[in-house]
Amino acid sequence: MEIIQDILIVGAGIAGLATSLGLHRMGLGSLVLESSENLRVTGFAFTTFTNAWKALDALGVGDSLRQQHDLLQGSVAISTISGLPTSQVSFTNAQRKFGGHEVRCMGRKVLLETLANELPHGTIRFCSKVVSIEEEGYYKLVHLADGSIIKTKVLIGCDGVNSLVAKWLGLQEPTFTGRSTIRGHAVFQEDEGHRLGSTFVQLFGDGFRSGFLPCDQKTMYWFFTYTPPTLPHEKIEDDPTKIKQFVAKKLGKAPKEVMDVVEKTAPESIISSPLRFRWPLNVLLGNISKGNVCVAGDAFHPMTPDIGQGGCAALEDGVVLARCLSEALLSRKTISAPDKKEEQTRIKKGLDKFVKERRWRSFELITTSYIVGLIQHSSGKVLNTIRDKFLSPYLAGMLLKRAEFDCGKLNN
Repeated sequence: MEIIQDILIVGAGIAGLATSLGLHRMGLGSLVLESSENLRVTGFAFTTFTNAWKALDALGVGDSLRQQHDLLQGSVAISTISGLPTSQVSFTNAQRKFGGHEVRCMGRKVLLETLANELPHGTIRFCSKVVSIEEEGYYKLVHLADGSIIKTKVLIGCDGVNSLVAKWLGLQEPTFTGRSTIRGHAVFQEDEGHRLGSTFVQLFGDGFRSGFLPCDQKTMYWFFTYTPPTLPHEKIEDDPTKIKQFVAKKLGKAPKEVMDVVEKTAPESIISSPLRFRWPLNVLLGNISKGNVCVAGDAFHPMTPDIGQGGCAALEDGVVLARCLSEALLSRKTISAPDKKEEQTRIKKGLDKFVKERRWRSFELITTSYIVGLIQHSSGKVLNTIRDKFLSPYLAGMLLKRAEFDCGKLNN
């Protein structure tokens, strides 16, 4: 069975749903393919900085999401070696380029459901795994695992770090960093709370970094990034209970309030995965788009989580891509059959404009995140001292500096 669709988006993650909603706001429909049976919420939560909230406001969902997530007042960095704070940053009083620094910890499920609920019924097609892509004139034929074929004028790959669309474009496979991350999600009872207030607590130790962020008064998200042991007998087994014990042991002189969060985390709310990223030069020189095909989100710029910009950048992508593509498609509303070439020319120009706007921004974010990660995960007495005594304030400020970005509105 062959289906014809003007705009096809592969992947119902943050970038895919943001792009689809942006197009919808501009009066353009799309079909979003998702290989899973429902929305995937791996990772539990992520930090949304000022730049993400500008994108969410452009999409028309910012206010509803603000009501469900507490505003963070600032961050504190603590050495687990000495147990002492090494830097403190205020989010609300810091000097800023575009207005207020708005930082919240966003529940991934809440965000995806909010974006999906704003889309017309039937926009997302679940259980739709893409297995191959081929060309037919000005169209792309997208083959699914169930044997169906979708013929599309525009193909957008938002299919994550293992993107089939990125592979079709010829982009290099993302590279393993040699580090891994553990993520956890703790829920407290109404009468107890987490006792961390509205502060983003970061902890640095010998070769690891950890962070604890409140989503609201009852919910905490935390992460722990480290370099896994190389010897088989030293490796952490894929057992959430043992992973939890490993984190608790490594945190050393962390505050009791932090240790309580780890203790409160249920084993089923802990996941572990290796970290990957795309080499920055591949982002600068590779094919992010080709003709009527492009990638966005982690399919475009997978990065390490060290400055908390992966999800934020995906939201930026969605707004910019929807704006560029709608400008191209709506510049002439009626296209007769002989003008298909002219329409494809405009589509290509729209995608090229998106890439031009996003290529350097993505390069900057990937590079900064990778370098910051190397510094934060230093090991050894000398390097740890330099990090904690001299570089800690700079690293904390870098989180806000890279958030000073405005992706613009949809109706520009």
